Amino acid sequence: MSHAEKSSDGVRLNAVVTGVVQGVGFRYRTMLKAQDLQLLGEARNLDDGSVSVITEGPARRVRALLEWLRSSEAPGRVEGVEESISAAQGSFSSFRTH
Repeated sequence: MSHAEKSSDGVRLNAVVTGVVQGVGFRYRTMLKAQDLQLLGEARNLDDGSVSVITEGPARRVRALLEWLRSSEAPGRVEGVEESISAAQGSFSSFRTH
């Protein structure tokens, strides 16, 4: 992915995933899916039991990850995904978990 594709053509997804999503491999599997889609970003547990997913890349790939987060393929039991999409900021060099 070129730098131009990351910053000018890309979008940033900020998502908070609720349900049974901690302690079930959710962040790791999300990282693998994001890497498969060649997306950059991070997944981290939040104190309230939800998981924050921030990812950047081409809009169609970001939408594919969002659809996966809402699907039965995602580990655990996703009860909701609250998301916002904005312009990519180019602040990630890989996809990682925290």
